[in-house]
Amino acid sequence: MDKPTLRVSSKKQSNSEQQLTQFLPENKLILNAVNEGIYGFDLNGHAVFINPAAEKMTGWDSAELLGKNIHDCHHHSHADGSHYPQEDCPIYNTLNDGIAREVSHDVFWRKDGSSFPVHYTSTPVYRDNQLIGVVAIFRDITIQKQTEDSLRQALEQVQALSEKLANENHYLLSELANHNGDVSLSGDSPKMQQVAQQIKLVAHTDSTVLISGENGTGKELVARNLHQLSDRADKPLISVNCASFSPSLLESELFGHEKGAFTGAATRRKGRFELADNGTLFLDEVAELSLEAQSKLLRVIQEQAFERVGSSQTIKVNIRLIAATHHDLSKRVEQGLFRMDLYYRLNVFPIHVPPLRDRLEDLPLLVSDILSDINKKLGKKITGISRNSLQHLSAYSWPGNVRELQNLLERYSILALGELLQIPKLTTTATAPHSDDMRLSEIEKQHIESVLQRFNWRISGPNGAANALGLPPSTLRSRMHKLAITRP
Repeated sequence: MDKPTLRVSSKKQSNSEQQLTQFLPENKLILNAVNEGIYGFDLNGHAVFINPAAEKMTGWDSAELLGKNIHDCHHHSHADGSHYPQEDCPIYNTLNDGIAREVSHDVFWRKDGSSFPVHYTSTPVYRDNQLIGVVAIFRDITIQKQTEDSLRQALEQVQALSEKLANENHYLLSELANHNGDVSLSGDSPKMQQVAQQIKLVAHTDSTVLISGENGTGKELVARNLHQLSDRADKPLISVNCASFSPSLLESELFGHEKGAFTGAATRRKGRFELADNGTLFLDEVAELSLEAQSKLLRVIQEQAFERVGSSQTIKVNIRLIAATHHDLSKRVEQGLFRMDLYYRLNVFPIHVPPLRDRLEDLPLLVSDILSDINKKLGKKITGISRNSLQHLSAYSWPGNVRELQNLLERYSILALGELLQIPKLTTTATAPHSDDMRLSEIEKQHIESVLQRFNWRISGPNGAANALGLPPSTLRSRMHKLAITRP
């Protein structure tokens, strides 16, 4: 090891050593009593004093170190084992320039070859304005470092949890907005009994399920039932409608993105796959995926791994996948619009949800369940519908399936003033959704006019419009006057 660069004559060195050794013993009782380790160095960098606390912390007896270069024993390597040159040592730098130093990022090495983190000060000792040596005072900060590391890990966990909760909150808010008032899966028909049996058979497995059926049949409710009956029921069910996002945004939605990955990515965001870890991921309208997205989805299914947009770090997940579509995927494969290998990966256990027109015997139970939900939603007390109304529902073809039935019942429930719902004979035009900006009074006016026309504008009597609407004739006339309804 190189000696300190400070040059003094042999006479001065000898005097300095003598002065330091005289100075330290004068304070020996105090120095031996403190809990911090204390070393005294002469101008050659040799130890001339070592207190008991230093011996206890390092495992070196004072007799083994006195007169020796302490750096070679305690400071020869950094924490990672790399060489620590003596000229970089703060203690020996103080010997050269007489400037005090404080360090808290080093380690000292013990006699047994282990190390411990230290906080130490290197203070010059003067006598008669002449530098005669250095005193190093150190303490073991292992517990402090462990506490700091624990706090840092806890902070990282809190930040990760905060990010997770923010992502889940964002997702749950969108779920509430998108699925407020789900269509019903009720039914005792043979076809619905078959669907229920299929759900029970596959629910407790991790097999991928492909749900097919027309729009409005209740494919998402099948997915929800599968999840609720599965071993993952206490984990999240995460849904994404593949038709709701552009190809570029869909990748971010599925796999997440890093901050700055693209314009507008102001923060890091977890994707639906990551949110669904250990739970279930439901991909609705999976046929709408671009071929590029299909390729990435296939890889995730095969490897259960992916990367966020803008990141090269692979994230492992454990998910159960459920997909749904109103398309015939086999035909889309023939048309080159859907990957064959992905189709076979998804079509492990197919479930087909029948359209409402093929299970009209379920109408009474469906109507009862939907009206129960509507009463809670609207604060109504509707007990049911008339026999004629049920006949009208049964005679309709229901191109919009159960969702159309739900919308129709909700619309007539809003208009109803009595406890029994009255629904006229239906046509496709009659059940089509009203414009979003149509006012409730306009909807009510159309409804009353429709009923009046059906009864040839007769208001009172058993065969009158007032009886069909569940209103006293005087109330109907008052509503007609208020809504400016007149017979053409």
